[in-house]
Amino acid sequence: MYIRQPIVSVLGHVDHGKTTFLDRIRGTTVADREAGKITQHIGATEVPVDMLTEACSDLGCEVSFSLPGLLFIDTPGHHSFVTLRSRGGALADLAVLIVDIKEGFKPQTLESLDILRREETPFVVAANKLDRITGWNSQNRPFIRSFVEQSKSAQDRMTESLYELIGDLYDKGFSADRYDNVTDFSKNIGIVPMSAKTGEGIEDMLMTLIGLAQTFLRDQLMVEEGPAYGTILEVKEVLGLGTTFDTIIYEGVLKKGDDIVIGTRVEPLKTHVKSLLKPKPLDEIRDPRERFDEVDEVEAAAGIKLVTQDTEGVLAGAPLRVIGDRNEAEVLEEVMEESEPSIEISDDGIIIQADAIGSLEGLASELKDKDIPISKANIGDVSHKDIVEAATLPNPLYRVILAFNVDILPDAKEALMDMNAEVFTESVVYQLVEDYEEWKEEKMRELEEMRRVTIVHPGKFRVLDDKIFRLSKPAIVGVRVLAGRIESDQKILKNDGRVVGTIKSIRDGDQSLNKADQGEEVAVAISGVTIGRQIKAGEDLYIDIPEKHARKLRNIQLTFDENRVLEEVRNIKREEQPFWGM
Repeated sequence: MYIRQPIVSVLGHVDHGKTTFLDRIRGTTVADREAGKITQHIGATEVPVDMLTEACSDLGCEVSFSLPGLLFIDTPGHHSFVTLRSRGGALADLAVLIVDIKEGFKPQTLESLDILRREETPFVVAANKLDRITGWNSQNRPFIRSFVEQSKSAQDRMTESLYELIGDLYDKGFSADRYDNVTDFSKNIGIVPMSAKTGEGIEDMLMTLIGLAQTFLRDQLMVEEGPAYGTILEVKEVLGLGTTFDTIIYEGVLKKGDDIVIGTRVEPLKTHVKSLLKPKPLDEIRDPRERFDEVDEVEAAAGIKLVTQDTEGVLAGAPLRVIGDRNEAEVLEEVMEESEPSIEISDDGIIIQADAIGSLEGLASELKDKDIPISKANIGDVSHKDIVEAATLPNPLYRVILAFNVDILPDAKEALMDMNAEVFTESVVYQLVEDYEEWKEEKMRELEEMRRVTIVHPGKFRVLDDKIFRLSKPAIVGVRVLAGRIESDQKILKNDGRVVGTIKSIRDGDQSLNKADQGEEVAVAISGVTIGRQIKAGEDLYIDIPEKHARKLRNIQLTFDENRVLEEVRNIKREEQPFWGM
């Protein structure tokens, strides 16, 4: 047994300073080199014990460190936190929640709090951007030294902003105070005022984290020296290396040449470690300033770039196990069980898809809190098959796919034109759920209106010459509604009295519609016809009205144009049935 370094995840709202905080620690400029200065990938940074000792001396304290250091994970968003799993729980031992001291708690910050509570992860709040406090003289020094040297007005403004954060935390069920006023971190959340830009308060944060770890996490940081347990952070192509796995090893030892098992979308993959590439201390997996060191082995906790013999199907968030002297079948079964998302499935419900096991579970948890059932949960991009499955669900309110951090494949986009299904894509879970809830409310209103209006109303439309998108199976054309309205599942009547085809769907851009009214131009999918045969470009067509409905329409207030179209339909029908509609 030995004590490993704690794994610390950094979370927070966009542009509140997550990567800049780590840049200040490691003395790099990763934030400046990334698009929009927002983290695009998951990364890991080791902070060795000698730097922690130096930080402690800056604070004027004498502490005997039993930990070898800290291992930070920098995530592209708060929900990447749930992608990182260790034996079914959160990979991180601790978390830093970065908050802009001037802007306060934003939606993503609040969602981060919900995640931390659900995962039962101890955390510290970093009240970042002290340098933005009016009158505050921010320098690269500990906060507790800086505070006493500020003007009274600057101190008051900082304290006022801090109390707002304390109030926000209280509203979410957390008791909090400035870190140097907290006597029991098991009952209160510590808030560390700091500036990642100037370096102020960084030492205070490191000491708070190491103190928490040494006080409360010692038992769980004691790990075996046996075969390694790890989690894949990211799968990426590297020039000269091929497919590589950025990996966190959180227990045991991983050696070059080890036989390992990694979770995939289907069956676990057994493969062989070809090389282990480790960034230098204070460097970073994603964007190292110097070349990696090739090492023969690493022990937990460590961030490592892994090159293996086989790579097929491995996903971010997948578990990794060294077989070692263990029974191979047992290791395969263990990895398979851990690769299965723990999600409650219903007979009827929406479909969810995500980029990794953990993020799929995170989305499912949010939906469970909203009492939204799930009929299927997939990992990977949205395919044609997924669209078909969604469109055939019995409840129209659940013919939806919520896609978190994944793409819609080209054939799936094409299928959306033909089928009555919706796909919502987002990289923020709360926004995804909110979009679905808004759509559901609107859909419920539409269904209620359809239940009230059961009579087929008159409708006349023209096939636009320059809007022929597909000739058949189904035909997809642009139309202009000349009078009345057209709706899905209505049959089409020609001037010669023939009934041809059925309107299967109506779309306006990316939006699926149940109906289109006079004057609107929309795209419609029509089954049972071929353009150029049964229907021609530029032709005027009618909605086929059942005779029983035509009689009822005499008692309904119609517009002038609707009455005109109804009369035209009557004349067409009476060519063969002289008393039709009487």
